[in-house]
Formats: sequence, structure tokens, C-alpha cells
Amino acid sequence: MMDLSLGSVSSDVWLASAYCVLLVGLGHIIDALARRAASVAEGGASFGFSYHADHDAWQCPQDQWLWPKSFDPDNRVMRYRGTPSVCNACPVKHTCTTSSSGREIQRAVDSWPASEAARFHRGIACFVVVMGLVWPAAVAATGPGATGLLVLAAAVVVALLLSLPLWSHLHRTHVFLPEGMAHVTLDASLLEREQHAAAWHARRSSYGSDKRAGRKVSP
Repeated sequence: MMDLSLGSVSSDVWLASAYCVLLVGLGHIIDALARRAASVAEGGASFGFSYHADHDAWQCPQDQWLWPKSFDPDNRVMRYRGTPSVCNACPVKHTCTTSSSGREIQRAVDSWPASEAARFHRGIACFVVVMGLVWPAAVAATGPGATGLLVLAAAVVVALLLSLPLWSHLHRTHVFLPEGMAHVTLDASLLEREQHAAAWHARRSSYGSDKRAGRKVSP
């Protein structure tokens, strides 16, 4: 007669089952820590700037506005930039930016957990969950008996049910962009800012040379 009592279940089965469920908990811990880090980073990156969703714009501490400038399809961020003439004339510019093309700030278009960072960390969490299923599968292959197989199957089902939230949002969501919004990668954006800075420096140098050339030398 087949023994279906839990007392017949080997310690390997119990350890593999516990390991399976514990790794799901580890996956959730990884996800929670990544969420907290992203929240802290997002708050620190704004530096006193406030985002207004109704205008899709940022307002700086000096009551000036940064409007959408471009969208980076690779990093899934919207870039906002202040008006260069306004930023360059700002009395507190030295505490805000060294750029001559206006202060720039970025916003991830995907809210957590659909953002790129969240998807990356959720991928790690899901990998941990998969690793947790390896040991129960290996123990099941050794023939632990009917009761042992039932315990392992129950642990796997519980682990999969608990891990369902981690498998969500692993695909990119559609982004609705303002009409005519330019798609600019990070490299292109940096190059554009460098070119603007060089042109601005050249204009200032030229203006300074013109002023010096027009001065009259005192006898």
C-alpha cells in the first residue's frame, strides 16, 4: 500500500520546497529595494523643480518653465529644457547649471513598474524565481515518492502564484507623445548641447573682440 503520510517525505523535499518559496520572497525584496532606490533617485534628480502634468512641463524654483524638448526612445525619457536666454540671465544660474543652452531635466515616461529600471530589476527578480524552481525539479527527478511529489508540486504552485506580480510589466508600454516631438538619443542630445555651447562661446568671444577693437587708446 502506498504511504501518503507527510512523515514519509524526505528532508530533501522539504528543503527544496522551502528554498523554492524563499527565493520568491527574495525576488520581491529585490523589486522593493529597486523601487525605493528609484523613488529616492527621482526625488533627488528634481532639485526643487516641480512637475505639472497638466502642462507637461517643469517649473523651476525661480518660477520659470522648462518645456518638452525631445524624447529619447532608447532610454524612454522625455527631456525638458529652459529657455537659454532666461537661464543665462538667471541670478542663481551658478547653483543650477553650467550649460549655456538652458537647464535640462529628464522624466521617465514609464511610471514604476513599467520603467526601464523597473523592468531590468524585475528581470533579475524573475530570474531568481526561476532558479528557485530548479532544485524542486531536480529533487522530483530522483523519485521522492507520491507524497514527496505532491509537496514539491504544491510548493511550485505557491511560488508561481506569489511571483505573478513580478512577471507583469516586462513589456514596453506605448508612449503618447506631443505632436511633432523630436526623437533624440542621448548621444545626439549631448552633441547638440556641445555644439550649442561652442557656438555660444564663439559669439561671446566675437562680441568681446569687437568691443576691444572699438576702444580708443588714450594718449
